[in-house]
Amino acid sequence: MNLFDQISADIKAAMLAKDKVRLEALRGVKKEFIEAKTAKGASGDLADDAALKILAKMVKQRKETAELYVSQNRPELAENELAEAAAIEAYLPKALSDEELTAELKKIIAETGATSAKEMGRVMGVASKALAGRADGKVISAKVRELLS
Repeated sequence: MNLFDQISADIKAAMLAKDKVRLEALRGVKKEFIEAKTAKGASGDLADDAALKILAKMVKQRKETAELYVSQNRPELAENELAEAAAIEAYLPKALSDEELTAELKKIIAETGATSAKEMGRVMGVASKALAGRADGKVISAKVRELLS
């Protein structure tokens, strides 16, 4: 069962369980998946790696929105955004720990042969693809910069 079918089945389960927060989050995910499937130039099928990128983007958006709500003293709205983010995160692979991320990046740096911060772009291109959905881009960038300097 691919991710699209899994989300569809879980929407039905959330309806039956009357879990409003999870239902809204999953409906948003399905909407994004359908838009990606029907986008101009799309093949009409959504690969799981593309779906994971969409999920990671949605989690990031919800967390940023929650931070904004907290800064505007609206904790009830922030709580809802964080609950939706948690519901979506359940479909993402387990995030890498700091040690695991460092080890993966050291391998990538060795593969690309990068030796200075000037070659960070080459490392980031490979690392972004290899670690998609398992680490945030900002965290990867900071760690690569640290390792190359």
